[in-house]
Amino acid sequence: MSDTGVPARRSAVYLLDQILGEGRLMSELASAGALDRLAPEERARAQRLAMDTLRGLERADRLLQKHLSKYPPLTVRNALRVGTVELCQGAAAHGVVNAMVQLVSRHKRLGHLKGLTNAVLRKVAQEGPEAWAKLRAPRLPKWLRGPLLEAWGADAMGAMEVAHFAGAPLDLTAKGDPAEVAQKTGGVLLPTGSVRVMESGQVSSMPGFGTGEWWVQDAAAALPVQVLAPQKGERVLDLCAAPGGKTMQLAAAGAEVTAVDDSKVRMARVSENLARTGLTAELVVQDARHHQGTYDAILLDAPCSATGTIRRHPDLPFAKDGSEFAALIRLQSELIDHAWSLLKPGGRMVFCTCSLLPDEGEVQVQEALARHGDMLVDVFALERPGVEVSWRSEEGGLRLRPDYWADLGGMDGFYIACLRKSG
Repeated sequence: MSDTGVPARRSAVYLLDQILGEGRLMSELASAGALDRLAPEERARAQRLAMDTLRGLERADRLLQKHLSKYPPLTVRNALRVGTVELCQGAAAHGVVNAMVQLVSRHKRLGHLKGLTNAVLRKVAQEGPEAWAKLRAPRLPKWLRGPLLEAWGADAMGAMEVAHFAGAPLDLTAKGDPAEVAQKTGGVLLPTGSVRVMESGQVSSMPGFGTGEWWVQDAAAALPVQVLAPQKGERVLDLCAAPGGKTMQLAAAGAEVTAVDDSKVRMARVSENLARTGLTAELVVQDARHHQGTYDAILLDAPCSATGTIRRHPDLPFAKDGSEFAALIRLQSELIDHAWSLLKPGGRMVFCTCSLLPDEGEVQVQEALARHGDMLVDVFALERPGVEVSWRSEEGGLRLRPDYWADLGGMDGFYIACLRKSG
């Protein structure tokens, strides 16, 4: 029997076993070498299969439950899920069914379930694609859906879930002229100046990558630096800087940048990106709460639940359970207070998180304002090209959601506020 497609599919099933069974994140698995033995194109395929399956997990399970009297062990269930998603996306039934049967048959403990795998996937191949299209957009797990539903309401929740299911295109930030980058890459220029590429292959082979003309960065993630509006020659501190998209934005604006992050591995990536783009910044591997100095402007992109990035990271709702929220919220408060002590009188600080939870955004700023008598919200800083007034929140920040720009492909969920120090 041919091995065609089996290695990538086997790896996709392994990724799902780890995410759904062990609570591990896709990024953690990739950096630990889970896909290192695959050729680059197979590696990309394995990740895409796992991501597509996570996005469509609820739909896949609803189709499969009609053909299963009881759930098989997780590995077989995940093989059926991957096969179902592939079949319902239009893959050839013969190739998918054969590959999954082969994958299960080679498993030491589960090989006896190859007949079940064959029978179920053949039924899915007949009925699945038509039934798939009629199912609702998959819902987030209850532990996350509950607080988001309470914060934003049913209509917004439904629209965000549609955006999550659709996934995310590739967004680029230009070092120089975004219109030129859009022309070179076949992308479109977004209202805020990011470049969006709807169909992209391998990033490193795209025009302008090798020459450092752009870097990958969601359009929402590019807005905090625009709101900070760094000026040439200003001393700017970038706290929790890795992977470095905002560091490069600050450096490209001509600021004297100090970038701080406590991860040596992630800061090595910042260093590589700076070298590729020909930009410079002082890199410091350190807990941001221990950094000392005085700065004209500070960007604090605080560690958070990352619930705003589910379009790109559909593993997050399944690998996490919300148990870390309280610790993250405390850390964000500590970081705000420490960063404020490093800011010159008259200086400005942008606080941002890639979170959809008000406790990690709006509430943090409301509470910080109560703690610091010399802190003011600068709503005028939000007047940037493409930034809509309707995105502003009551306390004077920006609330971005995945369902915004639905006709353009959405954006990551983000919270952004610009805070000025009186004196």
